[in-house]
Amino acid sequence: MEEKRILCIGLVCLDIISVVDVYPLEDTDTRCLSQRWQRGGNASNSCTVLSLLGAPCAFMGSLAPGHAADFVLADLRRYAVELTHLVPHPESSFPTSIVISSASRGTRTILHTNRNLPDVTAQDFEQVDLTQYKWIHWEGRNAAEQVKMIQRVEEYNRTCPAHQRVSTSVEVEKPRKELYQLFGYGDVVFVSKDVAKDFGFHSAPEAVKGLRTRVRPGATVICAWAEAGADALGPDGELVHSDAFPPETIVDTLGAGDTFNAAVLLALSRGQRLQEALAFGCQVAGRKCGVHGYDGIV
Repeated sequence: MEEKRILCIGLVCLDIISVVDVYPLEDTDTRCLSQRWQRGGNASNSCTVLSLLGAPCAFMGSLAPGHAADFVLADLRRYAVELTHLVPHPESSFPTSIVISSASRGTRTILHTNRNLPDVTAQDFEQVDLTQYKWIHWEGRNAAEQVKMIQRVEEYNRTCPAHQRVSTSVEVEKPRKELYQLFGYGDVVFVSKDVAKDFGFHSAPEAVKGLRTRVRPGATVICAWAEAGADALGPDGELVHSDAFPPETIVDTLGAGDTFNAAVLLALSRGQRLQEALAFGCQVAGRKCGVHGYDGIV
């Protein structure tokens, strides 16, 4: 039987990446080592990784017209990401990110421009045939609407047998108060290092233990902490840890978190234990940091 797809809902944008030897000083003239266009956005990046790892996947997001959108659509097709859930907004502008990547330090600085493109709404989500998916992942954005979407999945799950239910996950990446309502939804909650720090936590173990009361009973909370690896608390309350797997040389960290999320949820969707999924996420994210883009992660 054909494997059901994983659906990621969130942002797609155009990343314009300039690679420099060192981060430029203010009021200086610096030559780039290279420059490239790359499709970006958390949910979009996670779809790229899922596809490369062999998982059937789909992306749902808003799309504005123009040359940037043409590039993005072509790139989604190149990675065999299903495109049936793009929401067109012909009067809007396409979001872009200017990324300055330091080759010597492996760091990246992002300047994001998200003009007037609306996010996907609960009404848009009504068009999604839930029977086609085994897992739906939300990149935390317009949280109030996303809560309604998740509630629709919960209602659907109550009407069908366990093996047909759709698993859900949310990513709370930005330290914005309105996003924190998402903690109470989803089978898996990914929490970023920045959000953990916003709550006053100083490590991933602190974060997952401290935030456990905010997630619903039976949910898993996961926090990655860069070179310190990642930690998680599952339904049984046991703390799970994986070390990081850094490459010999850090080349490109852009999208490492999106890579981690995709690898973890793929492993979980295929029935692997939380410990195995966490280690797999760290391994794939480490491989991604050793290459430009994503094509070298498998």
